[in-house]
Amino acid sequence: MRMVDLIQKKRDGGVLSGEELRWMVRGYAAGEIPDYQMSAMLMAIYFQGMEPEETAKLTLEMAESGETADLSGIKGVKADKHSTGGVGDKTTLIVAPVVAACGIRVAKMSGRGLGHTGGTLDKLESIPGFQISIDRQRFFDIVNDCGLSVIGQTGNLVPADKKLYALRDVTGTVNSIPLIASSIMSKKLAAGSDCIVLDVKTGSGAFMKTLEDSRRLAGEMVSIGKHAGRKVAAVITDMDVPLGAAVGNALEVAEAVRTLKGKGPKDLEEVSLVLAARMLSLAGKGDFEASRKMAEQALKDGSAFACLKKMVQAQGGDSAYLEEPERFPAASCSAVLEAPEEGFVSHMDTEGCGTAAMLLGAGRATKEDSIDYSAGILLYRKYGDFVHKGEPLAALYAADEKKLAEGKERLARSYRLGKTSPAARPLIYDTIL
Repeated sequence: MRMVDLIQKKRDGGVLSGEELRWMVRGYAAGEIPDYQMSAMLMAIYFQGMEPEETAKLTLEMAESGETADLSGIKGVKADKHSTGGVGDKTTLIVAPVVAACGIRVAKMSGRGLGHTGGTLDKLESIPGFQISIDRQRFFDIVNDCGLSVIGQTGNLVPADKKLYALRDVTGTVNSIPLIASSIMSKKLAAGSDCIVLDVKTGSGAFMKTLEDSRRLAGEMVSIGKHAGRKVAAVITDMDVPLGAAVGNALEVAEAVRTLKGKGPKDLEEVSLVLAARMLSLAGKGDFEASRKMAEQALKDGSAFACLKKMVQAQGGDSAYLEEPERFPAASCSAVLEAPEEGFVSHMDTEGCGTAAMLLGAGRATKEDSIDYSAGILLYRKYGDFVHKGEPLAALYAADEKKLAEGKERLARSYRLGKTSPAARPLIYDTIL
């Protein structure tokens, strides 16, 4: 088998066989296929696309390119969720304990934030003492005891994806739906859970900017999951407006805690309950409506908050910060962004809001950047809200005045005010089963 023949086949619109994909993925992961040939293949896929079964086979080969997680040491059904990334998206901190409180285990490997999107690991590490790196047996013990554990990726999981993503990043082939779907799902399949709910964001703050592309990506990922014999659902949620009011690590943990106590923003609570209900339904807890009621009860009776607190303690974190979020250190500098005129918030550049938080120190422009856990934004007015001239749109927090000024300038450009109330936006656009 020769790589040049496979490149020509895909270039001309052919469908690669399982055997060809296996040879290609294993050869590239082993360093036997050079970057220049794999770059040509990625570009051919970018232009020609892939058939659903072809994408599924590629994903399975990627998932099996390294270690795969054997979760048999964890009792019962295991569920997982994945978000395609957004601004203010702290749903894992709510959904995972809700699902755990309802009797389904959540053994989750999460990622860090990069660019305008936040990462669950960064949020959890804002809690003093919290450990994201724990050994396999301890991970299993925590999930069995607490119902959930969230850690960083361990071992040699999906090495083919690491190499392919790095190459896609420098060859202009990131925005290929089959390649995006195979990248996400290879990691989810390798992580070993029985049920997977995908939160596919759509809008200005999402990777997928249009509803059409979000539906295509969701459909591809659900198809891959079914080919792999997993129970998978995708929920398409809005990211044209930041989720909740808090953007920034410690600020988002505090907001997640308020939501678990029934006092959080309604948009964040609603999206979290929908995702939790889908996870519970896939895991066999009943239909969506029954699962939704179960999830609501876990918030109402405090059992979900108790699960989060227990997990934080088990992973070395100081749970006093959950009981009293005001313990989180305050940023050295703060400012208020005031409305320049009277009107309704008619548009929010959500990616711009995330970029503003990054400039404040709450995110990373590169993987090597450090995080300021106290930095971030509290949004007082969002899409559809009315504001008088001089009233606060948001509060900003940073370690120094230079970062504060840069973040404030970027956030100001992310707001647009109008004279008439804009049309309401849905939080949930669709569910792909």
